[in-house]
Amino acid sequence: MKMNICTDGACSGNPGPGGWGAVVFNENGDAWELSGFEPDTTNNRMELTAVIHALEFAREKAGNAELHVTLTTDSQYIVNAVNQKWLTGWQKNGWRTSAKKPVLNQDLWQQFLDCAKNMTSAEFMWVKGHAGHPENERCDRLAVAAIENAAGVMNTVSDAAITETAKTAETGETDYINISDLSIEAKKLVLDLVNQLRSLPKAAQLIKK
Repeated sequence: MKMNICTDGACSGNPGPGGWGAVVFNENGDAWELSGFEPDTTNNRMELTAVIHALEFAREKAGNAELHVTLTTDSQYIVNAVNQKWLTGWQKNGWRTSAKKPVLNQDLWQQFLDCAKNMTSAEFMWVKGHAGHPENERCDRLAVAAIENAAGVMNTVSDAAITETAKTAETGETDYINISDLSIEAKKLVLDLVNQLRSLPKAAQLIKK
């Protein structure tokens, strides 16, 4: 089976809140869009995360069939790491660069290698970003939308002062914690909770209000 993939990552602040997007096409003309969000990340990590999720998705859709992938990205970081054998050198050097410094994003590169092993073949192609490439532009919109949607959820939760309530047996009063006072990791936990609540019809209606 042949699949074409396009991916992109975005980050507001770098480091800061980030999103990723991917579009996956199979040889039958079917297409799928993927996206996700991280509260504290970098642009390169989002670029890599998009590739990892897209490759995992493609493998899942292909089942046990041979899988030949062509992946297009505007990240020279990714394309050069593969096509110019940076990855091979990093591994030989014990995940050190030619300057003997630790390779950044090693955790994601190792996930990437695990995904790549499951491909029959994989070709990585670079395209200039924001230059009118339809799939690249779509992936960029998905990545940016992931950030904006997450920010919208955060604002909704903050404005409503809904994070965690604790009623005391003595007074029956309810204590509220404003999300703006929470750490990035705590905000991520709140976001995950809100996403879980959205799967419940009644809770989803409350959140929309």
